[in-house]
Amino acid sequence: MTHGSQFKWDDTVLPFQLDSSDIRGRVARLDGVLDGILRQHNYPPQVEALVAEMALLTAMIGQTIKLRWKLSLQVQSKGAVRMIATDYYGPEKEGDMARIRGYATYDAERLTNEKPFDQIGEGYFAILIDQGRGMKPYQGITPLSGSSLSACAEAYFAQSEQLPTRFQLSFGKSTEPGIAEHWRAGGVMLQHMPKSSPLTSSGEGTGNLLSADELLDGDASENWDRINILLNTVEHLELIGPQLSPIDLLFRLFHEELPRIFDKQAVRFGCTCSENRVRQSLSIYSAKDISTMTTDEGRVTADCQFCGAHYDLDPKSVGFEPEINSSE
Repeated sequence: MTHGSQFKWDDTVLPFQLDSSDIRGRVARLDGVLDGILRQHNYPPQVEALVAEMALLTAMIGQTIKLRWKLSLQVQSKGAVRMIATDYYGPEKEGDMARIRGYATYDAERLTNEKPFDQIGEGYFAILIDQGRGMKPYQGITPLSGSSLSACAEAYFAQSEQLPTRFQLSFGKSTEPGIAEHWRAGGVMLQHMPKSSPLTSSGEGTGNLLSADELLDGDASENWDRINILLNTVEHLELIGPQLSPIDLLFRLFHEELPRIFDKQAVRFGCTCSENRVRQSLSIYSAKDISTMTTDEGRVTADCQFCGAHYDLDPKSVGFEPEINSSE
């Protein structure tokens, strides 16, 4: 595979369907998206790995939402890594790129040399979908479980959506000859097609966590087990490339399952912050409140956690204007 064809698949999500087994899925390859997210911060390696995994999950899950919708994944925990947040913005119109952003907060003194997921303690995994102005957002929440963020996502879909789901992911820093070190990630998502159920749920998952075995029976269960056995044969380098394209990967794994390929979705790192949005967020504060936010240099400053953008504003230009009583 040439570098030209490698670049063709960087930062893309390829949806597919296995017609013989009623299973759908996505193959994702991330490159520039991860560099865009991670270069904004000097994360320790354990935190970098968690943000990379979360971004990869976001790319594959987000591909299913409609134009102009927003999907957010969040992890809140009592561990050293307190929060991970990622957003996926659906394309504005057909043919446009989707956008992904993300960041994490953590307590550096509590980080250990254990595996990345061990830095996360008790907490929850959430998926939220914003359909736009005038629509009530959907959300689903499930307790953190398993030994990875992908296991948490699988538990979410089983519990909140009753959809058997499997993720196989690989990510890390690439040191290809002649190319500067950079992040690469790849993954496959499998999901048994629902008989009739929406992608999202408006409530929290409760009770005991469900598994795929409890959601399927008969031929559906046999099909699911067979496809997962095939996916187990995938190798690390096959997921992240650059030697095997996503299409070649699918036919290598599932050629007997009649894979059907759909149009790929290009994604990029992108943030929605702006000076106008900062001003809007500050418009709820009074002049007295603004004075407490003003620096010794007489400025109001704000930093975007997602992209690192820095905003420096005149305190007289932000905050709300008090209403004037015309009778006075």
